[in-house]
Amino acid sequence: MTDEYPEFLLRLPHGGPLARGRLLTEKGTNGSQKMVVLAGSPARPEVVPSFPLRMPSSHRLREQLREDGTIKETTTWPGWLEVVSDVECNSPSAAAEILLGRSANGWLEWKTTDGRPLADFLEQASAGPSRAWLVRDPNVTGFDATDQVWLTEGRVTLAADRLRPGVTPGISKEQLRAIVDEDYESAVAYSQKARFVDEFHAFLSRMRPGDTVCVFPGGKLYVGEITGNAEQVTSEDGRSVLRRPVEWGEGYPYDKLPEELQQKLNAGHDLVDLTAVKGILDGLWVSDDELAKAAVEPADTSGVTIQAIAARRELDFPQPDEALREKLNVHSVEWLREVRDLLWDERQLIFYGPPGTGKTYLAQELAEFLGGGPEQVKLIQFHPSYAYEDFFEGFRPREDPDTHEVAFRLTPGPLRELADLAHLEGNRHIPHFLIIDEINRANLAKVFGELYFLLEYRKKSVRLTYSGEDFALPRNLFVIGTMNTADRSIALVDAAMRRRFAFVELSPRTEPTSGLLRRWLEDEGKDAEPARLLDALNARIDDADFRIGPSYLMKPGVYREGGLERTWRTKILPLLEEYHYGEGVDIEKRYGLAALREAVAARRAAETDAVAEGTGTP
Repeated sequence: MTDEYPEFLLRLPHGGPLARGRLLTEKGTNGSQKMVVLAGSPARPEVVPSFPLRMPSSHRLREQLREDGTIKETTTWPGWLEVVSDVECNSPSAAAEILLGRSANGWLEWKTTDGRPLADFLEQASAGPSRAWLVRDPNVTGFDATDQVWLTEGRVTLAADRLRPGVTPGISKEQLRAIVDEDYESAVAYSQKARFVDEFHAFLSRMRPGDTVCVFPGGKLYVGEITGNAEQVTSEDGRSVLRRPVEWGEGYPYDKLPEELQQKLNAGHDLVDLTAVKGILDGLWVSDDELAKAAVEPADTSGVTIQAIAARRELDFPQPDEALREKLNVHSVEWLREVRDLLWDERQLIFYGPPGTGKTYLAQELAEFLGGGPEQVKLIQFHPSYAYEDFFEGFRPREDPDTHEVAFRLTPGPLRELADLAHLEGNRHIPHFLIIDEINRANLAKVFGELYFLLEYRKKSVRLTYSGEDFALPRNLFVIGTMNTADRSIALVDAAMRRRFAFVELSPRTEPTSGLLRRWLEDEGKDAEPARLLDALNARIDDADFRIGPSYLMKPGVYREGGLERTWRTKILPLLEEYHYGEGVDIEKRYGLAALREAVAARRAAETDAVAEGTGTP
């Protein structure tokens, strides 16, 4: 032992007694700085269920110490165990874990008598929140995967072939940029140099003991804890390598990983910051029962973070009910539930049909119901000049609030803003909706750009055109589009678009649209004549895409004096004039109110006669 470090204390769960430990300068075989649990320290009598899977080496050590009597029952602290002789552990976290019976960040949980964490006494560690990282093996040699060796030897490395010796942990990014520019010179492209600077700096100066690290060999994700500082070494083949010691856990099957994590694992870099999904990583091996118990217990008892509990909250849609059916005046709850299920399964849906069929209204109301309110709904409208820069992100002129100078700055569009909101840790279980009105009025391939790929492959990520970031659509982001089929110039949608969206027809020839006006008039206590006139009108229109929807006749102005005639003359007949443009059809004679009222009267009379004949009335 050494007197270089002070004695550190560890509080056991539920305000239990204090354990004592001392940090050593000696390092283990993988480079971790060792720690001794001092004799007379208390230990927790049980372990949490996920402990054997999350930290198998610490669990094995604890079991061994129980078997050989080094940790045993005691009368010193009734209900606790006691360490009867000093125990040397490979890291501060391992020392904490054999006492607590759960995973632990020993760099933060061991503290001095005045409350300073152990991390404050190390050169490259600090006491802030821990981060999470993915390190990928580029496998440039073509031989056995290096990341399999990492698991065996308890470490993780980053290739730095041309990096000069003596680059120290904690180096600034500017210093590192100058070194990389000189050392790699013309050996790699400028984009690779920038990537090397980011990755080397993260490995040397941003990573620290206590951080979570992941590797992904053989279809499984392995999660471990960084247990020491970075060092630069020379590999057996003479290449420069950056290395850190790691204590690894068990592997987790890729196909069972949450979607947000799969998206991150598809990022094409050797080093990826996974801090945004650290809560998901922390909860991988934790059962639902353990999480539920941890949610009502202090964090020092279970070791499960609030982020892990929040990350497990399920994303779900409420089931449409009779109240929603009545509000929307649709014909059945079953139809609403089918739309809900389509949206849940496909995540993208388009309501299509003629004008006036309530596509946008239905999209908004359904989104607000499924998302829990208008705060999670954003509506935009496409048009022929709409572009990727308007939709997602691009450089736009912006005034500096201090200097008032105008410069082009990278500015997010509505999809990027909504996606970032949906990505927030506390929002991942809440559905968010982007409604795109008139979705077929824009050049969709141009507007969506590389995001077109993500509409079909939600578990993947792509490199963005402007920011260069890796981006994936959050699983809780849903898209509802509306499409006016009467706009012949842009009505055709390519097969790629149809493959990415579910299509739901809203047409006067089918429910829920065909009977919508009649149900609304009944609810409002109004005469059913407008519904009969609309049915007669649509019966005279051969092309279903040009039939008239009921929304035109569901406005208060229609039912003021002269309102029906005015609406017919200024809203409905102009649409039909466009439909018959150049055909020489007398629109008023064929579709005017007088002609339709005459047809409706004749039809009702015929129906009355038929009923009379059927009952034998003279």
